[in-house]
Amino acid sequence: MKVLAACEESQRVTIELRKLGHEAFSCDLFSCSGNHPEWHIKADVLPLINGDCTFVTMDGKAHEISGKWDMIIAFPPCTYLTIAGTRHFSPKCNTPEKIAEREKLREQAADFFLKFANADCKRIAIENPVGYMSKHYKKPTQIIEPYFFAESTEDSENYVTKRTCLWLKGLPSLKPTNKLPRPAPYGKYTAKCGKVKGICWAMKVSAGSQKERAKKRSKTFAGVARAMAEQWGKE
Repeated sequence: MKVLAACEESQRVTIELRKLGHEAFSCDLFSCSGNHPEWHIKADVLPLINGDCTFVTMDGKAHEISGKWDMIIAFPPCTYLTIAGTRHFSPKCNTPEKIAEREKLREQAADFFLKFANADCKRIAIENPVGYMSKHYKKPTQIIEPYFFAESTEDSENYVTKRTCLWLKGLPSLKPTNKLPRPAPYGKYTAKCGKVKGICWAMKVSAGSQKERAKKRSKTFAGVARAMAEQWGKE
């Protein structure tokens, strides 16, 4: 299959698809961190999504896709779409000017998301956190958690909670690869409202600059990437 992994600098899905023999390419405005520049397109992905295109991977080699992509798996930026950022639209947190600017950026992010939903491809998967697109576009096909695809409770990378939405076209819902219990929170904290809440994975990896945190949180979990490749690669 010819597969485009859009907005995927980590190359985790691309690598898993390549292991299975698929002609997969990752594309992002950033250089890849998956150590396979020969499979990475550092460019704007939108001119490529409808197929019949030529491009150059980071190793300098030119490629041509004749016809449509067999599958597109997209990970559009969620900074302005995630429910975690809802508080920034509140007058209690921001000035009217900042809220207006953020609303503009949210609409731009939503428009970018919809470019993938409307791409000329029979099989499309779009990943994003719970948030704005569930109302602005439509409810996701399914919501998954990384621990659905962990190898065991000792699988520290994948045995975590992080609700993730998938909007699917021409693809089946991902089937969990285990029946593990839901992981317990890492700890507890008292929110401003006075409620005691559990510390989630996203809070655990909150160290570092905003850019570093965003990069950590945007990487597809290895178990999820493997499930996407193995289950959708057979379609």
